[in-house]
Amino acid sequence: MANRLAHETSPYLLQHADNPVDWWPWSEEAFAEARRRGVPVLLSVGYSSCHWCHVMAHESFEDAATATYLNEHFVPVKVDREERPDVDAVYMEAVQAATGQGGWPMTVFLTPEAEPFYFGTYFPPSPRHGMPSFQQVLEGVRAAWTDRREEVGEVAGNIVRELSGRSLAFGGAGAPGEQETAQALLGLTRDYDARYGGFGGAPKFPPSMVVEFLLRHHARTGAEGALQMAADTCEAMARGGIYDQLGGGFARYSVDREWVVPHFEKMLYDNALLCRVYAHLWRATGSDLARRVALETADFMVRELRTAEGGFASALDADSDDGTGRHVEGAYYVWTPGQLREVLGEEDAAYAARYFGVTDEGTFEHGSSVLRLPQSAGVADAERVERIRRRLLDARDRRPRPGRDDKVVAAWNGLAIAALAETGAYFDRPDLVERATEAADLLVRLHMDSTARLSRTSRDGQAGANAGVLEDYGDVAEGFLALAAVTGEGVWLEFAGFLLDIVLDRFTGEDGALYDTAHDAEQLIRRPQDPTDNAAPSGWTAAAGALLAYAAHTGSEAHRTAAEGALGVVKALGPRAPRFIGWGLAVAEALLDGPREVAVVGDPDDPDARALHRAALVAAAPGAVVAYGRPGEEDRDDVEFPLLRDRPLVGGRPAAYVCRHFVCDAPTTDVAGLEGKLSSGPR
Repeated sequence: MANRLAHETSPYLLQHADNPVDWWPWSEEAFAEARRRGVPVLLSVGYSSCHWCHVMAHESFEDAATATYLNEHFVPVKVDREERPDVDAVYMEAVQAATGQGGWPMTVFLTPEAEPFYFGTYFPPSPRHGMPSFQQVLEGVRAAWTDRREEVGEVAGNIVRELSGRSLAFGGAGAPGEQETAQALLGLTRDYDARYGGFGGAPKFPPSMVVEFLLRHHARTGAEGALQMAADTCEAMARGGIYDQLGGGFARYSVDREWVVPHFEKMLYDNALLCRVYAHLWRATGSDLARRVALETADFMVRELRTAEGGFASALDADSDDGTGRHVEGAYYVWTPGQLREVLGEEDAAYAARYFGVTDEGTFEHGSSVLRLPQSAGVADAERVERIRRRLLDARDRRPRPGRDDKVVAAWNGLAIAALAETGAYFDRPDLVERATEAADLLVRLHMDSTARLSRTSRDGQAGANAGVLEDYGDVAEGFLALAAVTGEGVWLEFAGFLLDIVLDRFTGEDGALYDTAHDAEQLIRRPQDPTDNAAPSGWTAAAGALLAYAAHTGSEAHRTAAEGALGVVKALGPRAPRFIGWGLAVAEALLDGPREVAVVGDPDDPDARALHRAALVAAAPGAVVAYGRPGEEDRDDVEFPLLRDRPLVGGRPAAYVCRHFVCDAPTTDVAGLEGKLSSGPR
């Protein structure tokens, strides 16, 4: 018999709807039930593509004896962290403070007042490697609750007081300057893995936002070391197993330092960020590899993650059926020499094994290998490689596919909109711009209410019940601003403004400090507030970037002041922890450069206007904003870009104006002149 989760829309919660555990969704009713029964709450947080979440579910939550004990002595609550990032953030902060580490599944025991008192992540079904079994944990917590209730209450109260006392108010620090970005670059240089690219050791995550900072820093200062770190890291990832050499797209992280073996789940946010990074690397270097990876990643998102409604699904699972009925991590992606021979025959299989690094010993489990492009493969026969790749991809498509979490998350769709719009514009792929526009239309139609408040998620054309958080507003505004620049449609600038006004009104505290939830959101034990960039930009830095770009478009001092105040956190953290504030540093580079404002005036049907527009888009000036369209006129029906006002044609010809703070250089009518104006450093 299905439990209460059967009525939810989250794919992760629905995966647990048939558990014998009597799950509740996060709700006041669940805590009221705990108070009525006088028992603690077991909070279990995860997400649908989480490998260890699946493992713990199979080992413990599907076990009848464990479920019976759990149901009798606890009120079990299951949360999808992607739907409720606020709940996840608050209790993850407690887990990390108590244990020094965190991860998913997250397992937290709470009082009926939602105060945490015991923490963990994955617990095995039997004691293992010094970890207690899940049953032992349940019994220990029950004994403490029954026999030492006063002590438990004291512990919980102390934790809540400690968490509640934490507050970040970096607005007074002022915006970062040359010194802070230089110190950040020095810190990254120290952490850089010169042999394999990237930063730090294993596990190694794609440093997309740090690479964006490095590219912007190079564009502004000419620092060759920054560009070299960015380019070498991108090449190492593109040649590694973390990149899908057949179908495009990136896995979530590499378990090793060399980028060989990934954790195979594919997340929308990673691929959106990396698609944009490789497009920007091409913009800086003209690299054929960067162009190929940007386009393949864009095509992966459209092919594998696009939903029927025009949005983009959250993720693909790491696990899939290995052909025997067992769900195995990486089964869809890995190959043995024998499997290559079955598809390609002896001669092409031997060639493919050398080219893709498939060995008899294997680089993964059970003699299988993750496809990659080792340097030892030498110069390839491009036509033969493409023929082999197509045949292997066709064969792989016949394997059981990984599951897909098809909920649409507003923030991550905002990132995808920006990536697809820019990639489509750079490489003459209007279909990608169209897919970006369709996703933006979906967000406006389904996720935004009449007051521009955002819903965090939707699924199957129905908006979810959870309110958008700061990252939703920041990333969706970022996507709309990128789409406005590419399409020349001012309505996207207007929609971005609606969202950013809500950021100013409902998410901003004193001295420019930002909060992850609106002031009228559900009250948790602490109002979450995290400025550090993790796998995606934090809400704080995402909002700062969008506020700065909107101010550059409109001349709004309120938005620019808010952006500068929010960037105080980058001044404080950038020199000390640059790997964890990469997007904030990228926004700081835009601020130091102006950012530059480019107005391209002309008839969009005029080839000369289109050429100027493309030159403005592919210029590497950090965070430059682009307005494109006919000169500003009175009584026009469409939404006008403020940058186009009082910017006439020059001698009847299309022209480009390059400005800072709405003060412009002399206009230019030729592409080379525009490129020269946008390649020079800050004044």
